[in-house]
Amino acid sequence: MAEVDRDDVTYVGRAVRPGGQRSQQAVNSAMRRGAPIDTSKKWAAGHNKQHVMDKNTAALDRETEELKHDKVTLDVARLIQQGRQAKGMSQKDLATKICEKPQIITEYETGKAIPSQQILSKIERAIGIKLRGKEKGQPMPVIVPSTSTTKK
Repeated sequence: MAEVDRDDVTYVGRAVRPGGQRSQQAVNSAMRRGAPIDTSKKWAAGHNKQHVMDKNTAALDRETEELKHDKVTLDVARLIQQGRQAKGMSQKDLATKICEKPQIITEYETGKAIPSQQILSKIERAIGIKLRGKEKGQPMPVIVPSTSTTKK
């Protein structure tokens, strides 16, 4: 093997990282010069914090009650179906009339939909039956627009 002088040795991987020094001396020097210093800390640096349970998570785990969204009640679903059939409309016709997808009407009539006041209001006007409140199942009052024409 060839003889190697100590002056000819090359160190690989010892380059200074871009972005500056990290020693306390370099930080103090930068502060004296007025250079900007970034002192951000990584969130979970050096710790295994991916499975930490905080107070809220533990409370949710202890919760035994089933939490579910309210669905359309079966009496409202039947009222929609009966009102639609009384008007001689298919689900697709009703959906087109209220500018919704036919799947929405199917979900409301089977009781699987989460009730939306906006959609219920549209259905009420289309079939002419009240679907909400104490007057559920009653026909909606017909409002005739006033046509007052006065000639001078």
